[in-house]
Amino acid sequence: MKEQTNVKTLEKVVVRFCGDSGDGMQLVGNIFTNVSAGIGNEVSTFPDYPAEIRAPQGSLGGVSGFQVSVGTHVHTPGDKCDVLVAMNPAALKQNYQTVKDGGVIIVDIDSFKEADLKKAKFETSDPFTELAIKAQIVEVPVTALTKAALAESGLDNKSILKCRNIFCLGLICWLFDRPLESAVLFLKRKFAKKPAIFEANEKVIHAGYNYGNNIHASVSTYRIESNDARPGVYTDINGNTATAWGLILASEKSGRPLFLGSYPITPATDILQELAKRKDLGVKALQMEDEIAGVCSAIGASFAGNLAVTSTSGPGLALKSEGIGLAVMAELPLVVIDVQRGGPSTGLPTKTEQTDLMQALYGRNGESPVVVVAPSTPTDCFTMAFEACRLAIEHMTPVILLTDAFIGNGSSAWRIPDDDEYPAIQPPLISAEKAAETNWRPYHRNEDTLVRYWAVPGTEGLQHRIGGLEKHRETGAISTDPVNHEKMVLARREKIARVANNIPRLEVIENPESDTILVGWGGTYGHLRTAVQEMAEKGRKIAFAHFRYINPLPANALETLKRYKNVIVAELNTGQFADYLQQKMPGKTIKRINKIQAQPFTVEEIITGVNQILKNNE
Repeated sequence: MKEQTNVKTLEKVVVRFCGDSGDGMQLVGNIFTNVSAGIGNEVSTFPDYPAEIRAPQGSLGGVSGFQVSVGTHVHTPGDKCDVLVAMNPAALKQNYQTVKDGGVIIVDIDSFKEADLKKAKFETSDPFTELAIKAQIVEVPVTALTKAALAESGLDNKSILKCRNIFCLGLICWLFDRPLESAVLFLKRKFAKKPAIFEANEKVIHAGYNYGNNIHASVSTYRIESNDARPGVYTDINGNTATAWGLILASEKSGRPLFLGSYPITPATDILQELAKRKDLGVKALQMEDEIAGVCSAIGASFAGNLAVTSTSGPGLALKSEGIGLAVMAELPLVVIDVQRGGPSTGLPTKTEQTDLMQALYGRNGESPVVVVAPSTPTDCFTMAFEACRLAIEHMTPVILLTDAFIGNGSSAWRIPDDDEYPAIQPPLISAEKAAETNWRPYHRNEDTLVRYWAVPGTEGLQHRIGGLEKHRETGAISTDPVNHEKMVLARREKIARVANNIPRLEVIENPESDTILVGWGGTYGHLRTAVQEMAEKGRKIAFAHFRYINPLPANALETLKRYKNVIVAELNTGQFADYLQQKMPGKTIKRINKIQAQPFTVEEIITGVNQILKNNE
C-alpha cells in the first residue's frame, strides 16, 4: 500500500465505528461492508445501537456502534477490532476495550474538548492516559477538515457536521485500500433525491481518503486476503432482508400468493418494511393494529389459499399464542417469524438473546405442536425462511422461524442463487374432481404424512368448516367425543413428528472423530464454529454440530449425540436447548455454556468454557 506506512497483511480485519446515535455509524458501517463484499471479501457485521430514541448528545448511554469483519473464512464480526473509529469521548470510553493491543484508534480530536470529556465522565484532560490505552492513537481533526472541505458548499453548519462520518469513511477506505468508486455509488443512490447532500458527501469522502494518503503519522495500514469466490452476483444482505426475500421465493416456488399480516416491533420491523415495497412481485403486506390482529389476518389469508406469514419478536409471540393455537387446530399453513431480543417483557429491544425457544416449543394452551426452525447466519435467513414456508405448506402446520437481533440486523456477503437451487414447493391442494372421487372431508389425511388436504374456498363442491373447536376426524363436524379428541391430538402430534422425514439429517462439522462435541442452534453458529477451528489449531480437536431444525429434530440427531462422551451446548439463555435435549436423552448429561447479557458470544468465551468443562471432567 502506501510507502510511508507499516503494512500488515491479514486473513481478516475487524473495524468498529462508534459515536452518537445521530453520527451515522450504521450508515458508514453498511457502506464499508457493501464495498468490501463487492470486491470479493467475506463479511460479518454486528450493529450495536442503544434502545433510546436519542440519548443526550455526548453521553455514555447514547453511543451507537457498528462492527464488521472482512477477509477470508469470516464467520463472526470478531471479538476485538483492529481499528476503532471513535467520534467523541463517550464512544472512546465505551469501546476502547474492544481494540486489540497494538491496534489503531482514530478519534475526531475536535470532539475532545473539556465539555465533551465531562459529558463522558472523564476525570482528567488526557483520556488516552486515563484509560491506559495500548493502541496507536491517530488524532484527526475530523470536524475542522469536514468544515474546510465544505466551506463553499452553501450547506448550513448542521448539515456540514452530519458529513463527518463520511470523512471517516474515506479515511478508512484509504486505510484498507477500498475503492472509493463503489462507496460513492452507494452515496449517490442513498441521496438520489438530495443532489446537494450527495455532492457534499462525495467531496468529503475524497477529503478523508486524501488525508489518509498524506498522513505522516506512523500508523499501520492493512492488506486483506480474499478467497476465490464462486462465480455469481454478490451483495451484502442483512438477516431481516434475507428473510423477506426467502418468503418471496417460497411464494414463487409454491404458486401461492404471499400475505404478511404484521405489527411493527423491534427488531423485526424491517421484514414488514421490505415486503411492503414488493407490490411489484404480488406481495400483500398489511400493517395491523396489534399483534393479535397480525396473526389472525394471516390465518384468514391462509384459509383463503395464501402463503401466510406474520412477523414479530418475543413479546409479540406471546400475544399471538392463541392465534397460533387456532392454526394448529384448523391445520392451516402459517409461518410465524420471531426475531428474538432481550427480555422478559419489553426487556432490551435492540439487543440479542435466544430466550424464546421454550415459548416457541410449548407456549400455547393444550397440545399444540408446531414445527420450529432457526437460521444460523444472516444469509441463512433466506434459506430457512424458504424452508419454513415449504414445511408449513407441505405439512399444513404453523412453523415458527426463530431468528434473532444479531443475525437479523447483522449482514454477510451473499451470492444471489440460481432459480434451480431451491425446489418446487408442493401444496397439498385438493381439486373438485379429486374431492368427488374420494368423498372428501376436511380432515381426511395423507396416510404417509398425516397431512390434511388444503381446500381453497371458492372451489366448487368444497364447502367446509374449520376452526378452533375440536372436529370429528371423519366428518369434520364439531365433536366433544373424548375418544375422538384423543385421536385428533395424537394425529396432530404424529404429523409434526413425521416432518423429520422431510428435513436434512444432522451433520457433524469439524473433527467428528473427537470424543467431545460442541452443539449450538440458531445465530451462534459463527462464534461456535470459529472457536472449534481455533481450538483445533492449538491441538485440541472438538466436534461441532449446529441445529437449524429444532422440532422435530433431525432423524439422526439423538443417535449422533449419544456417540460422544461429552456433549456441550452453548446458547444465549440459561440452557433452554440443553434442557430440551436432556429431556430426550435422560441417560446423558448435557454440559452447558450460557450467556444472558443480551450480547453475542465472543469466540474466547466459548474456548474458555469448553476448556473449563473438559478440565473439570479430567
